Amino acid sequence: MSERKKVYVVPHSHWDREWYFTIEDSNLLLTENMDYLIQLLEIDESFHAYMFDGQMSIVDDYLKIRPENRERLKKLIQAKKLFVGPWYTQADSLLVNKESLIRNLLYGTRMASSFGHSMSIGYLPDIFGQNAYLPSIFKDFGIEYSILQRGIYQDELGDDLNFQWQSPDGTRIKSNYIYLGYGPGKFLSSDDEYVTERLKPMLEKLGKLNKSTGHLLLPAGGDQVLARSHFPETIKALNEMDADHEYILSDYETYMEEAWKEEFPAVLEGELLAPQKSRIHNTIRSQRYDIKYLNNEAESKILHILEPLAAIGYSLGLNYPQSWLDHMWKQLFDVHAHDSIGGCNSDQTNSDIISRLHKVIRLADGQANLIKKQITHAVSSKLGEKNIFVLFNLLPKQKEQMGQAVLFTKKPAFTITKAGESETAFEILEQEYISGGKQVVVTADGDKEIELEGYYRSTVSLQAGSLPSMGYQTFIVSEKDGESEDRQETSSLSCIENSALKLCFENGNVTLFNKLTKQTAEQLISFENTADDGDSYDYSPLEGDQPMYLSNAKLLYAKPGKFVQELAVEHERALPANLDERKKKQATGSMKIVTVFELHQGEDFLRVKHEIENTLEDQRTRVLLKAPMKDLSKSYADQGFTLLERSSENPRMENWREEGYAEAPVPIYPLETAAALKEGQNVFAVSCKGMKEYEVLTETKELALTLFRSVGLLGKDNLAWRPGRASGINNKIVETPDAQMKQKMVFEYAVQLKQTEQLEDAIFAFSESFQNHQTAYQLQSLNTFEERLDRFEIPYPVKEAPQVYSLFSIDDGVYFSMCKLAWEQDGLILRVCNPSEEEAETVISSDRNLSFKEANLYEKEGGEISGRTAVTSRGYKTIKISMKKGDDIL
Repeated sequence: MSERKKVYVVPHSHWDREWYFTIEDSNLLLTENMDYLIQLLEIDESFHAYMFDGQMSIVDDYLKIRPENRERLKKLIQAKKLFVGPWYTQADSLLVNKESLIRNLLYGTRMASSFGHSMSIGYLPDIFGQNAYLPSIFKDFGIEYSILQRGIYQDELGDDLNFQWQSPDGTRIKSNYIYLGYGPGKFLSSDDEYVTERLKPMLEKLGKLNKSTGHLLLPAGGDQVLARSHFPETIKALNEMDADHEYILSDYETYMEEAWKEEFPAVLEGELLAPQKSRIHNTIRSQRYDIKYLNNEAESKILHILEPLAAIGYSLGLNYPQSWLDHMWKQLFDVHAHDSIGGCNSDQTNSDIISRLHKVIRLADGQANLIKKQITHAVSSKLGEKNIFVLFNLLPKQKEQMGQAVLFTKKPAFTITKAGESETAFEILEQEYISGGKQVVVTADGDKEIELEGYYRSTVSLQAGSLPSMGYQTFIVSEKDGESEDRQETSSLSCIENSALKLCFENGNVTLFNKLTKQTAEQLISFENTADDGDSYDYSPLEGDQPMYLSNAKLLYAKPGKFVQELAVEHERALPANLDERKKKQATGSMKIVTVFELHQGEDFLRVKHEIENTLEDQRTRVLLKAPMKDLSKSYADQGFTLLERSSENPRMENWREEGYAEAPVPIYPLETAAALKEGQNVFAVSCKGMKEYEVLTETKELALTLFRSVGLLGKDNLAWRPGRASGINNKIVETPDAQMKQKMVFEYAVQLKQTEQLEDAIFAFSESFQNHQTAYQLQSLNTFEERLDRFEIPYPVKEAPQVYSLFSIDDGVYFSMCKLAWEQDGLILRVCNPSEEEAETVISSDRNLSFKEANLYEKEGGEISGRTAVTSRGYKTIKISMKKGDDIL
């Protein structure tokens, strides 16, 4: 008789934060289920352990309602009876910033460890595709294993479900593919019919797919399930009746430790997007664009503005707003849960998500307002000047830059002088006169209204020069008599240009010309509109539908300028109002798209902004960017800390139905920020703010960026690219009229046309320049509403600050990822990355009293860094900066 195979039964619950139900529904259910689970684990010693989805947020939310149960939970977690972490929430790894993923794990592992244990499994049971850098990120947190469901082609694994998963930087993690998903043992029973008809066939299948081991993993849980108290008895009964298998009530850590005593040959590299066994929902990345856009804004305000700004303030003696950032990040982590950020939710849930994002954005703006005001006030006191503004450079690189600021003055004309230096050249982009309104003054005779003098609000672009790295420069505003030099719209111009690029409008089209390389992109931009017969999870083409194009534009205006030039065009076309009209070949609706192009001095890319007020239903709109290339067989997009190369056509599309794929493997791809095409040295690239989906159209030589989708159903059967049952809840149709996106939307991205051999460096430098890392603040009393908290009194804990300040700097060989206060609040954490194929070196330097050490993502310190430090190819480095807070040594 052959040796019995060991079946590791892992009781668990997969806990969606929100979905077709709200987060309040989820938490009400959580409280009941957790009460029951705690009692079960405390009373029944034979119930080995329970795994609560690898999420620490569950504990956080439960203890808000049941704070008296903290110690009971802590004992269970310490004893490994209850497994939590390493995540705070189960984040969608392809729709959020890489630093958001890392921060999610930092909160999850740190909080779980404070309770006694963080599960050492990079657990990915249900997210829609796997980020290429997850193996590296998990390993740098000290996580030894990963378990995942979606994204794998079986032929790449061979005859094993255990494999090595490798990141672009070469890091590998021991992984397991839960082929049958996270719920095959959900209804585990010793009933003869269940064992014969369901359990044994599943185990036979798992046995065939585990050639190199006799250890079989059987997850036994499901969505929001209650712990099965009968499992110990059921396991005992199964062992008595099944001679071929030994059943063990276990946990994921134990299974991986036992299984990986063997060696498994398969190695899978990079992102995992295969839709063979499980659906990936490739086109969910354009669902509910409003959520993606606001999330990008929230992430950018925290990572690019608030945290580095707070680090500068902290070095000057201000308190770091850690508690507020904790609150903001936890709100974002709820948004980043895979259904939430995907937008495949009820309208009520999506409304909550939108509200949450607006709150985070307001908090980030408000906190940044306070820090800027406190620093600027201290600079004013030191400098002895009141009419100043401070321009902050929140990148750790000192380089020539243009700056932008909003200034308020009593007179329309003024000069700007860099403090201690000569007058600075600037251009007024917009200027408006604002009435001063009335002020109520308390007098002995009662309240009196006093008419206040009006003033001017000016948006200026200025020649900032070499801004200090991770620091600021002060400018003095001096008002003068005369009129301002406003830019004027003109209908006589049809071209705009700067030193690198020229954009011209002719015969309804725009052409982009690189003056340095002589590259030309003709008929640069058009729009494609198609029917969307899908649902909140997936775009679905309508049978017989043909794309309708908005390709002939009219010129609205051109604005010449010294530093910024604009050209605006409008596309408009009659289109079907809904799916019924598509089928009947009618078109009573219409779409108007206004596009503003900008060229800024010193930039080698074109800024693009579309505005659309959508009135249509059941459709998808994409912008088509014409690439001046012949070979578009491959594309490149950023993910994590480098670019990934993708094929523009997927040969698996030929037989996907015959092979029984869960959905069509369409070559529509995610991007974090940027996508690019390359032919020889010629590069055509985009960097986006909130758009997360692209496709390369090889026949028409176009890069298609999906702007948005309009659909009205959560779940739908038998889509063209997704046969079978509806995704999500398949026994109820949930209508989602808000998902038709009948609203005004803004889309922002930049286009780069250049020549280079170093694609990765070029694209990361491009995105670093386009994504905003600057902010400004003017010390003034004319307007107290531009920055919302300006009209209130606040303390000024730092009395004086220098007019020019730099905290630290790095060389150009690497790229900035984030800078914040360390978890232990004993210094700062800086992360840089090297996207290129060669190892890079950088020098981190400062005139301050700083010291530098290597650290991991958990922020555990390593060796000292003295001057130059290496960053591996396609890798990243975390640096702990020990420093002073003001005059106090921490």
